[in-house]
Amino acid sequence: MRIGEVARQAGVRVSLIRYYEEIALLPEPARVSGQRRYDETVLRRLAVIDVAQRAGLSLDEIRELVEHGNEPMSERLRELAKRRLPEIDALIERAQRVRVWLHAAQGYDCQTIERVRAVRRRPARLRQGGAAARGHTRRLGAGVISRSLVRSRRALRSPR
Repeated sequence: MRIGEVARQAGVRVSLIRYYEEIALLPEPARVSGQRRYDETVLRRLAVIDVAQRAGLSLDEIRELVEHGNEPMSERLRELAKRRLPEIDALIERAQRVRVWLHAAQGYDCQTIERVRAVRRRPARLRQGGAAARGHTRRLGAGVISRSLVRSRRALRSPR
């Protein structure tokens, strides 16, 4: 596959692929008449790099991860995991809170985003078929919400 095809399939620019080769995130490809030729594995590598970057890893950390591939974990990789996992867990927690908040906003009949307050976590009753179906609801302003969601909202307002 030529570099342009890889870029198109991966959704990146050709210059990014060249840069990743330059900094050793991607292996140097075979060349045919001076043109780079890639196999399908480069698409998986680009996907791994993208996910790792979105998770907050630096290019140096990503290089360290992809260099080892399927090799047993080295001490350096264990140290990287120990250092970065708490940060990744915090990122996931924040993303889950935003997701819950967006679900709450979607359920309200609100005209503005200020009318919906962030919630800490999605209550178990909401995950198991919805509180409204079991009668655990209360009308508040613009819409019907669950009592457990009301409690979660109150918990956010109170100091710890």
